[in-house]
Amino acid sequence: TAHPENGPDMPGYTWSTVVDAPVRELFPGIRLRPLWSGPRGASAHVLEMAAGSCWEGVDVHRPGPEEVFVVSGTFNDGVRDYPAGSFIHAPAGSWHVPQTAVGCVLFVFYPEG
Repeated sequence: TAHPENGPDMPGYTWSTVVDAPVRELFPGIRLRPLWSGPRGASAHVLEMAAGSCWEGVDVHRPGPEEVFVVSGTFNDGVRDYPAGSFIHAPAGSWHVPQTAVGCVLFVFYPEG
């Protein structure tokens, strides 16, 4: 749940916590926790992927890019591994097949929806 904050030191701030975010299972072992949605379609999420999980089909980035930070574990896009601490910019129209052998937690941001 996002919490608007209008205090004197933080005008317009919105904050949320992963533990309070609703959980939606996208595919077996792949859970999405929405953290924030902006008025023009931008959004921020935490994606939790269990060991051995794989996206069903191809993940196409539309209408805009996808920004990913690997918080923990190792993420694989179907081509290469990205260990914790990796940042990935996937431009609009690009695609991949998200998967992980060991499990991972990702912070995912969609600046254009």
